[in-house]
Amino acid sequence: MKVSETLIRRAAGGDEDALGALDRDTWSPLHAVLPAPVPPYEPFFDERHRPEDYLVAVHGGTVVGYVRVVPPTPLASNAHVRQIQGLVVAGTARGRGVARALLRAAMDKARADGAARITLRVLGHNAPARALYASEGFVVEGVLPGEFLFDGVSVDDVLMGRSLTA
Repeated sequence: MKVSETLIRRAAGGDEDALGALDRDTWSPLHAVLPAPVPPYEPFFDERHRPEDYLVAVHGGTVVGYVRVVPPTPLASNAHVRQIQGLVVAGTARGRGVARALLRAAMDKARADGAARITLRVLGHNAPARALYASEGFVVEGVLPGEFLFDGVSVDDVLMGRSLTA
């Protein structure tokens, strides 16, 4: 798989089943704050998770990743910020630049929406994701120590962000 052969596009309602399956297939304690999904599965799209909030990566007709980009709050004073609330890549597509392409597309989408900043939250023990974000200009802007507790182990919630202007 070549990332140059991967299409990044806005999600559509018809992507729901593929995105739901991808979300379940990629669940990991490395990045998930919710328990592993079990049947019956909730719909992928709902009132708070709309198709227009997502960009998807498609390779050979198969959805291999997604990123969700949304305003972090409904406040007018915060309207200049977008937040990444989920970036997922299929195991078969990892290490091929798909996550980086999705991240860059998310920043482009945020700029097109008029945002001047983009932020995200990442679990402290997720070193691969933190390294990717740092390589794309995100910096740690705060840490909530021990914000999550997984099987008795405290995990930090790391807040990262970057400017979208020159």
